[in-house]
Amino acid sequence: MQPSPTRVRFTKMQGAGNDFVVLDATRAPLALDAQALRRLGDRRFGVGADQILIVAPPTEPGMDFSYRIFNNTGDEVEHCGNGARCFARYVRERGLIARDTIRVQTVNNRLELEIQADGRVRVDMNAPRFEHAALPFDASGLASRRVGDFELWPLALADGVGVEVAVLSMGNPHAVQIVDDVERCAVATIGPQVELHPRFARKVNAGFVQVLARDHVRLRVHERDAGETLACGTGACAAVVAGIRLGLLDARVDVDTHGGRLTVEWAGSARDSVFLTGPATTVFEGEIEL
Repeated sequence: MQPSPTRVRFTKMQGAGNDFVVLDATRAPLALDAQALRRLGDRRFGVGADQILIVAPPTEPGMDFSYRIFNNTGDEVEHCGNGARCFARYVRERGLIARDTIRVQTVNNRLELEIQADGRVRVDMNAPRFEHAALPFDASGLASRRVGDFELWPLALADGVGVEVAVLSMGNPHAVQIVDDVERCAVATIGPQVELHPRFARKVNAGFVQVLARDHVRLRVHERDAGETLACGTGACAAVVAGIRLGLLDARVDVDTHGGRLTVEWAGSARDSVFLTGPATTVFEGEIEL
């Protein structure tokens, strides 16, 4: 006999066009396999989303919640800035917490989220990490080019094409390219090659950033296992941190993505947290049979 289908309540949310299916596991655990997660994320046969967020009770003292993040492929990932903002609005709007400051644990991070008076959410994304083991990134045999206080690393791609990337971790791995015109850049071609480059053992998010002014950039990101999305919160943080270390940007930068504007702040020290501020909105709620 076929097992009986499970009906799951969900909330669809978006932050700067980066969209999520949010599930509440605070009252009872949810046992969803990769197939069910792929169904939820499928834009034709399911709800449709870049990622699925599962909200659960904390497992550590001092935390208000925990949550897990899955790409629409069913693969778990470490961190998502736009998802963190949607998470904060979700638990606040549903009365799961009464405070506007929320502490949450992810698979490898501890975040503090603040819902602001204008409805935007500010996320303490923690300090960036620059050691190659944090991504990981294999730089053996490569010669970097020093720009400002950072290095650009050469990557050989198909057909003799080469790019230079700044590499860092925002809790997940990023390779950032500075480009002249982000709209004309071949993100669909170069992005997958960078993501799957053998020097990144666990793949990487590929960012393409155009500097408009010292406080303003445009950004596109080809996300690991997800393709290009309308916005990427950790990608925005990685782009600004890289730009600051390369000497191109100031400490507070507006980041324009196809999905909307994000604001990133970083004081410049390896010990300083990166702060991400942006919108988070509920789109609709429903129930799906899995």
